[in-house]
Amino acid sequence: MSQTNSTTVASASSKSSLQSRLGTLVVIPWAGRYSEDGGDMPFLMAYSLGDGSDGPAAGEAAVLAVAKELGLPVGGPILDVSQVPKAGVTVLVAGGKAVLTMPYLHAACPVPDQWTAAAAGRGAVYVILAARPWPEAAPGAEIGEEALRDFAGDPEVLGGAAHFLVPVSSLRG
Repeated sequence: MSQTNSTTVASASSKSSLQSRLGTLVVIPWAGRYSEDGGDMPFLMAYSLGDGSDGPAAGEAAVLAVAKELGLPVGGPILDVSQVPKAGVTVLVAGGKAVLTMPYLHAACPVPDQWTAAAAGRGAVYVILAARPWPEAAPGAEIGEEALRDFAGDPEVLGGAAHFLVPVSSLRG
């Protein structure tokens, strides 16, 4: 699993109760082998820092409410959002960055070349919306490969997360 040490704060324009409970949302990218076919897969993981208005537990509940609102199954099969037009989730890849846009989240993060190549090859990005907060992975923090693997590979984190494939779009020149 290769990764980047860059995390990007995602700020949402809505000041709704749900948004205030979500707290700061962060996105981290990495590329790695996909067990289904052995090829590289580009991943984006979105998670809260647990700093919402009512604390980490309320933030976790808010993430689950967002997943439900968007029709994203939690802990279940991987959803192809191209088959769910109302999901409102997009990934734009341009200029060495990935921009993840969905309700309550709009974040741009730098992505490594391996990630960009995997996204171009697959035409989709595997997005994980983790309900469990990860306060140690705040913007600007150095997140090593082992810490990323421990969080992103934790069966409890994965079992409580929404998993979905998002078609890649890019700017045409």
